[in-house]
Amino acid sequence: MSNTLSAIISIGFHGLAFAMVRYLISFLPSNNLEDPPYFEPEDDAERACERVLDLIPELSNQAYDMKEVIADIVDDGEFFEYFPFWAMNIVCGFARVDGHVVGIVGNQPKVLAGSLDINASEKAGRFVRTCDAFNIPLVTFVDVPGFLPGTDQEYGGIIRHGAKLLYAYCEATVPKLTVITRKAYGGAYDVMCSKHIRADYNVAWPTAEIAVMGPQGAVNIIFKREIAASANPAQRAAELIDSYKEQFANPYYAAERGYVDDVIEPKQTREVLIRALSMTLDKQVERPRRKHGNIPL
Repeated sequence: MSNTLSAIISIGFHGLAFAMVRYLISFLPSNNLEDPPYFEPEDDAERACERVLDLIPELSNQAYDMKEVIADIVDDGEFFEYFPFWAMNIVCGFARVDGHVVGIVGNQPKVLAGSLDINASEKAGRFVRTCDAFNIPLVTFVDVPGFLPGTDQEYGGIIRHGAKLLYAYCEATVPKLTVITRKAYGGAYDVMCSKHIRADYNVAWPTAEIAVMGPQGAVNIIFKREIAASANPAQRAAELIDSYKEQFANPYYAAERGYVDDVIEPKQTREVLIRALSMTLDKQVERPRRKHGNIPL
């Protein structure tokens, strides 16, 4: 490779790096006492998110790209991702909603089915704390089947590392909005900015499944003896799974108990988030002077 070509490539890489830094800085205030930069939006605040209807598969065990969902909801489809090639089972980054900067965290069903592992918990926990430090509201998209199982995760301290993300969300005092798109199972659902850890506004799509675990796993545990004693165990298990889905694996049961504020149509997500953000932008949280919790390190 000639020196001239090397120089051109070097300038190109440097130019790209500087452009990315400038773009990143456009989302951040000069210091923690200022509000994030606001830009007059060109995207319609009442625009329907028509594409998300086609992005979510009919079967809950099929994957989709959460980044495409995010792009259809935020202003002009622009999403600046943080650490895109590390812990790819969770998506973090900056975007704007009606001109206001927001930090976005979302499970990525395309990688490890969107489950939380040690690296994902670390990545999202640090990002949540960064947003809280700079007064940036948080929007969380939830599609999580649970914490990643396995001895590697257990020996590595998945509980302790998962608690870092839990702690980061609990301690954050910025507006916290949550959209449950599909699976929201067990302890991982709690960690992903649920109502139980002080989220301000939570909504769910009709496709949401909010439960301790998936219907198949729950039925196999709860009705184990009944299934084993039936003349046709496979057929009886299928009937019980369908019954469980109808009764519990939907957002309406959770909405009755106040775990979500509303069940919305997916195409309304942008409009609903903008309305919720406008209601919570002036959120104030009083804390004891010079007191803080003990982060799980």
